Amino acid sequence: MESRLMSGATTISGISLLRKPATVNTTCFASARPTGGVEDSGNLIWGRQLRPAILLKTSPVTISFPATKREILRPSLASASSPAQSSDSAGDAKVAPIGVFEKYPALVTGFFFFMWYFLNVIFNIINKKIYNYFPYPYFVSVIHLFVGVVYCLVSWAVGLPKRAPMDSNLLKVLIPVAVCHALGHVTSNVSFAAVAVSFTHTIKALEPFFNAAASQFILGQQIPLTLWLSLAPVVLGVSMASLTELSFNWTGFISAMISNISFTYRSIYSKKAMTDMDSTNIYAYISIIALFVCIPPAIIIEGPQLIKHGFSDAIAKVGLTKFLSDLFWVGMFYHLYNQLATNTLERVAPLTHAVGNVLKRVFVIGFSILVFGNKISTQTAIGTCIAIAGVAIYSFFKAKMEEEKQQMKAA
Repeated sequence: MESRLMSGATTISGISLLRKPATVNTTCFASARPTGGVEDSGNLIWGRQLRPAILLKTSPVTISFPATKREILRPSLASASSPAQSSDSAGDAKVAPIGVFEKYPALVTGFFFFMWYFLNVIFNIINKKIYNYFPYPYFVSVIHLFVGVVYCLVSWAVGLPKRAPMDSNLLKVLIPVAVCHALGHVTSNVSFAAVAVSFTHTIKALEPFFNAAASQFILGQQIPLTLWLSLAPVVLGVSMASLTELSFNWTGFISAMISNISFTYRSIYSKKAMTDMDSTNIYAYISIIALFVCIPPAIIIEGPQLIKHGFSDAIAKVGLTKFLSDLFWVGMFYHLYNQLATNTLERVAPLTHAVGNVLKRVFVIGFSILVFGNKISTQTAIGTCIAIAGVAIYSFFKAKMEEEKQQMKAA
Protein backbone atom coordinates (compact mmCIF):
# COMPACT_ATOMS: atom_id res chain seq x y z
CA MET A 1 0.00 0.00 0.00
CA GLU A 2 2.82 2.39 0.88
CA SER A 3 4.58 1.75 -2.40
CA ARG A 4 1.40 2.52 -4.34
CA LEU A 5 0.86 5.78 -2.42
CA MET A 6 4.42 6.82 -3.05
CA SER A 7 4.15 6.04 -6.72
CA GLY A 8 0.94 8.03 -6.85
CA ALA A 9 2.60 11.00 -5.17
CA THR A 10 5.56 10.87 -7.53
CA THR A 11 3.29 10.86 -10.50
CA ILE A 12 1.33 13.84 -9.33
CA SER A 13 4.49 15.75 -8.56
CA GLY A 14 5.77 14.92 -12.02
CA ILE A 15 2.58 16.27 -13.49
CA SER A 16 2.88 19.50 -11.62
CA LEU A 17 6.20 20.15 -13.29
CA LEU A 18 4.67 19.70 -16.71
CA ARG A 19 1.40 21.57 -16.20
CA LYS A 20 0.05 24.23 -14.01
CA PRO A 21 -1.84 22.95 -11.01
CA ALA A 22 -5.14 24.28 -12.31
CA THR A 23 -4.63 22.54 -15.64
CA VAL A 24 -3.82 19.25 -13.97
CA ASN A 25 -6.92 19.24 -11.82
CA THR A 26 -9.29 19.99 -14.67
CA THR A 27 -7.68 17.96 -17.43
CA CYS A 28 -7.17 14.82 -15.42
CA PHE A 29 -10.80 14.05 -14.78
CA ALA A 30 -12.42 15.64 -17.79
CA SER A 31 -10.34 13.98 -20.50
CA ALA A 32 -9.85 10.50 -19.04
CA ARG A 33 -13.19 9.00 -19.94
CA PRO A 34 -13.64 5.38 -18.92
CA THR A 35 -14.18 3.14 -21.93
CA GLY A 36 -15.61 0.15 -20.07
CA GLY A 37 -18.29 -0.39 -17.50
CA VAL A 38 -18.44 0.97 -14.01
CA GLU A 39 -16.24 -1.81 -12.73
CA ASP A 40 -13.44 -0.70 -15.07
CA SER A 41 -13.03 2.77 -13.54
CA GLY A 42 -10.77 1.65 -10.69
CA ASN A 43 -8.45 0.00 -13.11
CA LEU A 44 -8.28 3.11 -15.22
CA ILE A 45 -7.49 5.31 -12.21
CA TRP A 46 -4.60 3.28 -10.82
CA GLY A 47 -3.23 1.75 -13.96
CA ARG A 48 -3.55 4.37 -16.69
CA GLN A 49 -5.45 7.53 -15.89
CA LEU A 50 -2.83 9.39 -13.86
CA ARG A 51 0.15 8.62 -16.09
CA PRO A 52 2.07 11.78 -17.21
CA ALA A 53 2.17 10.49 -20.79
CA ILE A 54 -1.58 10.75 -21.07
CA LEU A 55 -1.62 14.25 -19.64
CA LEU A 56 1.15 15.45 -21.94
CA LYS A 57 -1.03 14.45 -24.90
CA THR A 58 -4.01 16.32 -23.46
CA SER A 59 -4.43 19.82 -24.75
CA PRO A 60 -6.15 22.65 -22.84
CA VAL A 61 -8.93 22.45 -25.42
CA THR A 62 -10.00 19.25 -23.78
CA ILE A 63 -11.13 21.25 -20.78
CA SER A 64 -13.92 22.75 -22.78
CA PHE A 65 -15.13 19.28 -23.92
CA PRO A 66 -18.60 18.78 -22.46
CA ALA A 67 -18.27 16.27 -19.67
CA THR A 68 -21.28 14.92 -17.94
CA LYS A 69 -21.58 14.66 -14.22
CA ARG A 70 -21.46 10.88 -14.46
CA GLU A 71 -18.12 10.92 -16.26
CA ILE A 72 -16.56 13.19 -13.63
CA LEU A 73 -17.85 11.32 -10.65
CA ARG A 74 -16.64 7.90 -11.72
CA PRO A 75 -12.90 8.65 -11.35
CA SER A 76 -13.50 10.73 -8.25
CA LEU A 77 -15.25 7.89 -6.45
CA ALA A 78 -12.62 5.41 -7.49
CA SER A 79 -9.74 7.64 -6.50
CA ALA A 80 -11.29 8.28 -3.13
CA SER A 81 -11.11 4.61 -2.28
CA SER A 82 -8.03 3.02 -0.82
CA PRO A 83 -5.40 1.46 -3.12
CA ALA A 84 -6.21 -1.97 -1.71
CA GLN A 85 -9.86 -1.58 -2.58
CA SER A 86 -9.00 -0.31 -6.04
CA SER A 87 -6.77 -3.30 -6.58
CA ASP A 88 -9.54 -5.63 -5.51
CA SER A 89 -12.06 -3.97 -7.77
CA ALA A 90 -9.63 -4.20 -10.67
CA GLY A 91 -9.28 -7.91 -10.12
CA ASP A 92 -13.01 -8.37 -9.77
CA ALA A 93 -13.63 -6.44 -12.97
CA LYS A 94 -11.89 -9.14 -15.01
CA VAL A 95 -14.02 -11.97 -13.57
CA ALA A 96 -17.38 -12.61 -15.19
CA PRO A 97 -20.37 -13.12 -12.92
CA ILE A 98 -20.55 -16.74 -11.76
CA GLY A 99 -23.89 -18.48 -12.18
CA VAL A 100 -25.28 -21.31 -10.12
CA PHE A 101 -24.23 -23.93 -12.67
CA GLU A 102 -20.63 -22.70 -12.76
CA LYS A 103 -20.49 -22.33 -8.98
CA TYR A 104 -21.71 -25.87 -8.27
CA PRO A 105 -20.47 -28.11 -11.12
CA ALA A 106 -20.78 -31.25 -9.00
CA LEU A 107 -24.47 -30.52 -8.49
CA VAL A 108 -24.98 -30.21 -12.25
CA THR A 109 -23.10 -33.46 -12.90
CA GLY A 110 -25.17 -35.22 -10.27
CA PHE A 111 -28.31 -33.94 -11.96
CA PHE A 112 -27.09 -35.36 -15.28
CA PHE A 113 -26.53 -38.77 -13.69
CA PHE A 114 -29.93 -38.70 -12.01
CA MET A 115 -31.76 -37.82 -15.22
CA TRP A 116 -29.77 -40.45 -17.14
CA TYR A 117 -30.85 -43.17 -14.66
CA PHE A 118 -34.40 -41.88 -14.36
CA LEU A 119 -35.03 -41.69 -18.10
CA ASN A 120 -33.44 -45.10 -18.67
CA VAL A 121 -35.58 -46.77 -16.01
CA ILE A 122 -38.76 -45.12 -17.31
CA PHE A 123 -37.89 -46.14 -20.87
CA ASN A 124 -37.39 -49.79 -19.92
CA ILE A 125 -40.64 -49.89 -17.94
CA ILE A 126 -42.80 -48.32 -20.68
CA ASN A 127 -41.03 -50.37 -23.35
CA LYS A 128 -41.79 -53.68 -21.61
CA LYS A 129 -45.40 -52.66 -20.91
CA ILE A 130 -45.87 -52.00 -24.62
CA TYR A 131 -44.52 -55.44 -25.50
CA ASN A 132 -47.01 -57.02 -23.10
CA TYR A 133 -49.90 -55.96 -25.37
CA PHE A 134 -48.07 -55.13 -28.64
CA PRO A 135 -45.28 -57.72 -29.26
CA TYR A 136 -43.76 -56.19 -32.38
CA PRO A 137 -40.18 -55.17 -31.54
CA TYR A 138 -39.14 -54.25 -35.10
CA PHE A 139 -41.93 -51.71 -35.43
CA VAL A 140 -41.39 -50.36 -31.91
CA SER A 141 -37.67 -49.95 -32.68
CA VAL A 142 -38.59 -47.82 -35.68
CA ILE A 143 -40.85 -45.70 -33.47
CA HIS A 144 -37.99 -45.17 -30.99
CA LEU A 145 -35.77 -43.78 -33.72
CA PHE A 146 -38.57 -41.90 -35.52
CA VAL A 147 -39.56 -39.90 -32.43
CA GLY A 148 -35.89 -39.13 -31.77
CA VAL A 149 -35.35 -37.95 -35.35
CA VAL A 150 -38.39 -35.66 -35.18
CA TYR A 151 -37.02 -34.26 -31.92
CA CYS A 152 -33.65 -33.59 -33.59
CA LEU A 153 -35.26 -31.90 -36.60
CA VAL A 154 -37.32 -29.61 -34.36
CA SER A 155 -34.22 -28.81 -32.30
CA TRP A 156 -32.29 -27.92 -35.44
CA ALA A 157 -35.18 -25.77 -36.67
CA VAL A 158 -35.08 -23.60 -33.55
CA GLY A 159 -31.27 -23.62 -33.43
CA LEU A 160 -30.86 -25.69 -30.24
CA PRO A 161 -28.34 -26.90 -31.19
CA LYS A 162 -27.29 -25.40 -34.49
CA ARG A 163 -27.12 -28.08 -37.16
CA ALA A 164 -23.58 -29.01 -38.14
CA PRO A 165 -22.99 -29.37 -41.89
CA MET A 166 -22.70 -32.87 -43.33
CA ASP A 167 -20.40 -33.82 -46.22
CA SER A 168 -19.93 -37.03 -48.20
CA ASN A 169 -16.75 -38.03 -46.38
CA LEU A 170 -18.36 -37.79 -42.95
CA LEU A 171 -21.43 -39.61 -44.22
CA LYS A 172 -19.28 -42.53 -45.38
CA VAL A 173 -17.71 -43.00 -41.96
CA LEU A 174 -21.01 -42.59 -40.10
CA ILE A 175 -22.95 -45.15 -42.13
CA PRO A 176 -21.17 -48.21 -40.61
CA VAL A 177 -21.67 -46.76 -37.11
CA ALA A 178 -25.37 -46.18 -37.78
CA VAL A 179 -25.88 -49.65 -39.26
CA CYS A 180 -24.35 -51.30 -36.19
CA HIS A 181 -26.38 -49.00 -33.96
CA ALA A 182 -29.58 -49.99 -35.77
CA LEU A 183 -28.82 -53.72 -35.61
CA GLY A 184 -27.92 -53.54 -31.92
CA HIS A 185 -31.01 -51.51 -31.13
CA VAL A 186 -33.42 -53.84 -32.93
CA THR A 187 -31.95 -57.03 -31.47
CA SER A 188 -32.04 -55.50 -27.97
CA ASN A 189 -35.74 -54.85 -28.40
CA VAL A 190 -36.34 -58.37 -29.71
CA SER A 191 -34.75 -59.64 -26.50
CA PHE A 192 -36.77 -57.22 -24.35
CA ALA A 193 -39.96 -58.51 -25.95
CA ALA A 194 -39.01 -62.18 -25.54
CA VAL A 195 -37.64 -62.36 -21.98
CA ALA A 196 -37.62 -60.37 -18.75
CA VAL A 197 -35.94 -56.95 -18.83
CA SER A 198 -33.64 -57.96 -15.97
CA PHE A 199 -32.41 -61.01 -17.89
CA THR A 200 -31.71 -59.01 -21.05
CA HIS A 201 -29.63 -56.52 -19.09
CA THR A 202 -27.78 -59.38 -17.40
CA ILE A 203 -26.82 -60.80 -20.81
CA LYS A 204 -25.88 -57.34 -22.05
CA ALA A 205 -23.41 -57.16 -19.18
CA LEU A 206 -21.22 -59.35 -21.44
CA GLU A 207 -20.66 -56.40 -23.77
CA PRO A 208 -17.24 -55.55 -22.22
CA PHE A 209 -16.11 -59.11 -22.97
CA PHE A 210 -16.93 -58.68 -26.66
CA ASN A 211 -15.25 -55.26 -26.66
CA ALA A 212 -12.06 -56.73 -25.24
CA ALA A 213 -12.13 -59.63 -27.73
CA ALA A 214 -12.64 -57.27 -30.66
CA SER A 215 -9.84 -54.99 -29.50
CA GLN A 216 -7.47 -57.95 -29.16
CA PHE A 217 -8.26 -59.95 -32.29
CA ILE A 218 -9.67 -57.36 -34.73
CA LEU A 219 -7.91 -54.11 -33.90
CA GLY A 220 -4.71 -55.85 -32.79
CA GLN A 221 -4.54 -54.04 -29.46
CA GLN A 222 -2.87 -55.91 -26.64
CA ILE A 223 -5.29 -56.41 -23.74
CA PRO A 224 -3.55 -56.80 -20.34
CA LEU A 225 -4.07 -59.98 -18.39
CA THR A 226 -5.72 -58.04 -15.56
CA LEU A 227 -8.56 -57.01 -17.87
CA TRP A 228 -9.12 -60.57 -19.06
CA LEU A 229 -9.17 -61.83 -15.48
CA SER A 230 -11.68 -59.15 -14.48
CA LEU A 231 -14.02 -60.44 -17.21
CA ALA A 232 -14.10 -63.96 -15.77
CA PRO A 233 -16.75 -63.07 -13.13
CA VAL A 234 -18.87 -61.50 -15.86
CA VAL A 235 -18.93 -64.68 -17.92
CA LEU A 236 -19.48 -66.82 -14.83
CA GLY A 237 -22.31 -64.63 -13.51
CA VAL A 238 -24.16 -64.50 -16.84
CA SER A 239 -23.86 -68.27 -17.19
CA MET A 240 -25.27 -68.85 -13.71
CA ALA A 241 -28.15 -66.44 -14.32
CA SER A 242 -29.00 -67.99 -17.69
CA LEU A 243 -29.16 -71.57 -16.43
CA THR A 244 -31.94 -70.88 -13.94
CA GLU A 245 -33.72 -67.88 -15.53
CA LEU A 246 -37.45 -68.59 -15.41
CA SER A 247 -38.19 -66.49 -18.52
CA PHE A 248 -35.33 -67.96 -20.56
CA ASN A 249 -35.80 -68.66 -24.25
CA TRP A 250 -33.30 -68.86 -27.08
CA THR A 251 -34.79 -65.94 -29.03
CA GLY A 252 -34.20 -63.55 -26.16
CA PHE A 253 -30.75 -64.94 -25.36
CA ILE A 254 -29.42 -64.98 -28.94
CA SER A 255 -30.86 -61.55 -29.71
CA ALA A 256 -29.13 -60.04 -26.67
CA MET A 257 -25.85 -61.66 -27.73
CA ILE A 258 -26.19 -60.27 -31.27
CA SER A 259 -26.86 -56.88 -29.69
CA ASN A 260 -23.60 -57.14 -27.76
CA ILE A 261 -21.68 -57.95 -30.94
CA SER A 262 -23.37 -55.13 -32.87
CA PHE A 263 -22.57 -52.53 -30.25
CA THR A 264 -19.00 -53.81 -30.12
CA TYR A 265 -18.59 -53.17 -33.83
CA ARG A 266 -20.28 -49.81 -33.36
CA SER A 267 -17.52 -48.90 -30.91
CA ILE A 268 -14.86 -50.03 -33.39
CA TYR A 269 -16.30 -47.96 -36.24
CA SER A 270 -16.84 -45.01 -33.91
CA LYS A 271 -13.11 -44.87 -33.21
CA LYS A 272 -12.47 -44.73 -36.96
CA ALA A 273 -15.10 -42.03 -37.39
CA MET A 274 -13.60 -39.52 -34.97
CA THR A 275 -14.66 -36.02 -35.96
CA ASP A 276 -14.71 -32.49 -34.57
CA MET A 277 -18.52 -32.41 -34.71
CA ASP A 278 -20.24 -32.17 -31.33
CA SER A 279 -21.82 -35.30 -29.85
CA THR A 280 -25.40 -33.97 -30.11
CA ASN A 281 -25.16 -33.53 -33.88
CA ILE A 282 -23.32 -36.82 -34.32
CA TYR A 283 -26.02 -38.74 -32.48
CA ALA A 284 -28.73 -36.96 -34.48
CA TYR A 285 -27.17 -37.98 -37.80
CA ILE A 286 -26.65 -41.56 -36.58
CA SER A 287 -30.31 -41.73 -35.54
CA ILE A 288 -31.47 -40.53 -38.96
CA ILE A 289 -29.37 -43.11 -40.82
CA ALA A 290 -30.35 -45.87 -38.38
CA LEU A 291 -34.03 -45.06 -38.92
CA PHE A 292 -33.74 -45.72 -42.66
CA VAL A 293 -31.89 -48.96 -41.91
CA CYS A 294 -34.63 -50.21 -39.54
CA ILE A 295 -37.68 -49.43 -41.69
CA PRO A 296 -37.26 -52.16 -44.39
CA PRO A 297 -36.96 -55.15 -42.00
CA ALA A 298 -39.89 -53.85 -39.93
CA ILE A 299 -42.08 -53.72 -43.04
CA ILE A 300 -40.93 -57.11 -44.33
CA ILE A 301 -41.02 -59.05 -41.05
CA GLU A 302 -43.92 -57.47 -39.18
CA GLY A 303 -45.80 -55.44 -41.80
CA PRO A 304 -48.39 -58.08 -42.83
CA GLN A 305 -49.15 -59.02 -39.22
CA LEU A 306 -49.53 -55.39 -38.19
CA ILE A 307 -51.98 -54.66 -40.97
CA LYS A 308 -53.94 -57.86 -40.35
CA HIS A 309 -54.39 -57.74 -36.59
CA GLY A 310 -51.44 -56.08 -34.80
CA PHE A 311 -52.75 -52.53 -34.60
CA SER A 312 -56.37 -53.54 -34.07
CA ASP A 313 -55.52 -55.89 -31.21
CA ALA A 314 -53.44 -53.24 -29.42
CA ILE A 315 -56.16 -50.60 -29.78
CA ALA A 316 -58.78 -53.05 -28.55
CA LYS A 317 -56.72 -53.79 -25.43
CA VAL A 318 -55.67 -50.28 -24.32
CA GLY A 319 -57.44 -47.82 -26.61
CA LEU A 320 -56.09 -45.61 -29.39
CA THR A 321 -55.05 -42.70 -27.15
CA LYS A 322 -53.12 -44.92 -24.72
CA PHE A 323 -51.47 -46.79 -27.59
CA LEU A 324 -50.27 -43.64 -29.36
CA SER A 325 -49.14 -41.91 -26.17
CA ASP A 326 -47.13 -44.97 -25.09
CA LEU A 327 -45.36 -45.08 -28.46
CA PHE A 328 -44.60 -41.36 -28.32
CA TRP A 329 -43.24 -41.34 -24.78
CA VAL A 330 -41.17 -44.51 -25.15
CA GLY A 331 -39.50 -42.95 -28.20
CA MET A 332 -38.91 -39.67 -26.42
CA PHE A 333 -37.42 -41.33 -23.34
CA TYR A 334 -35.22 -43.52 -25.52
CA HIS A 335 -33.73 -40.55 -27.34
CA LEU A 336 -33.32 -38.37 -24.25
CA TYR A 337 -31.61 -41.02 -22.11
CA ASN A 338 -29.14 -41.81 -24.90
CA GLN A 339 -28.44 -38.11 -25.41
CA LEU A 340 -27.96 -37.56 -21.67
CA ALA A 341 -25.60 -40.54 -21.49
CA THR A 342 -23.44 -38.88 -24.15
CA ASN A 343 -23.58 -35.47 -22.44
CA THR A 344 -22.69 -37.03 -19.08
CA LEU A 345 -19.64 -38.70 -20.62
CA GLU A 346 -18.42 -35.28 -21.74
CA ARG A 347 -18.65 -33.89 -18.19
CA VAL A 348 -16.84 -36.61 -16.24
CA ALA A 349 -13.73 -38.75 -16.39
CA PRO A 350 -13.92 -42.18 -18.06
CA LEU A 351 -13.71 -43.93 -14.68
CA THR A 352 -16.67 -42.00 -13.28
CA HIS A 353 -18.74 -42.69 -16.37
CA ALA A 354 -17.85 -46.39 -16.28
CA VAL A 355 -18.95 -46.69 -12.67
CA GLY A 356 -22.11 -44.73 -13.47
CA ASN A 357 -22.89 -47.07 -16.35
CA VAL A 358 -22.61 -50.11 -14.06
CA LEU A 359 -24.86 -48.50 -11.46
CA LYS A 360 -27.36 -47.65 -14.18
CA ARG A 361 -27.65 -51.33 -15.08
CA VAL A 362 -28.16 -52.19 -11.41
CA PHE A 363 -30.96 -49.60 -11.18
CA VAL A 364 -32.67 -50.90 -14.32
CA ILE A 365 -32.51 -54.54 -13.20
CA GLY A 366 -33.74 -53.70 -9.71
CA PHE A 367 -36.61 -51.45 -10.76
CA SER A 368 -37.76 -53.85 -13.50
CA ILE A 369 -38.00 -56.67 -10.95
CA LEU A 370 -39.98 -54.46 -8.57
CA VAL A 371 -42.33 -53.01 -11.19
CA PHE A 372 -43.10 -56.21 -13.10
CA GLY A 373 -42.82 -58.56 -10.14
CA ASN A 374 -40.52 -60.94 -12.00
CA LYS A 375 -39.78 -64.05 -9.99
CA ILE A 376 -36.11 -64.97 -10.07
CA SER A 377 -34.33 -67.92 -8.56
CA THR A 378 -31.60 -67.57 -5.97
CA GLN A 379 -28.98 -68.74 -8.47
CA THR A 380 -30.13 -66.14 -11.01
CA ALA A 381 -29.89 -63.39 -8.40
CA ILE A 382 -26.39 -64.49 -7.35
CA GLY A 383 -25.28 -64.81 -10.96
CA THR A 384 -26.58 -61.33 -11.79
CA CYS A 385 -24.71 -59.83 -8.83
CA ILE A 386 -21.48 -61.60 -9.83
CA ALA A 387 -21.83 -60.39 -13.41
CA ILE A 388 -22.44 -56.78 -12.36
CA ALA A 389 -19.48 -56.91 -9.94
CA GLY A 390 -17.29 -58.23 -12.76
CA VAL A 391 -18.37 -55.39 -15.03
CA ALA A 392 -17.54 -52.90 -12.27
CA ILE A 393 -14.04 -54.36 -11.84
CA TYR A 394 -13.43 -54.40 -15.59
CA SER A 395 -14.69 -50.82 -15.97
CA PHE A 396 -12.39 -49.69 -13.17
CA PHE A 397 -9.26 -51.21 -14.74
CA LYS A 398 -10.24 -50.06 -18.23
CA ALA A 399 -10.88 -46.49 -17.16
CA LYS A 400 -7.62 -46.32 -15.20
CA MET A 401 -5.74 -47.46 -18.31
CA GLU A 402 -7.42 -44.78 -20.42
CA GLU A 403 -6.56 -42.07 -17.89
CA GLU A 404 -2.94 -43.19 -17.80
CA LYS A 405 -2.77 -43.05 -21.60
CA GLN A 406 -4.20 -39.53 -21.60
CA GLN A 407 -1.71 -38.41 -18.95
CA MET A 408 1.18 -39.86 -20.95
CA LYS A 409 0.01 -38.05 -24.09
CA ALA A 410 -0.34 -34.79 -22.15
CA ALA A 411 3.16 -35.17 -20.74
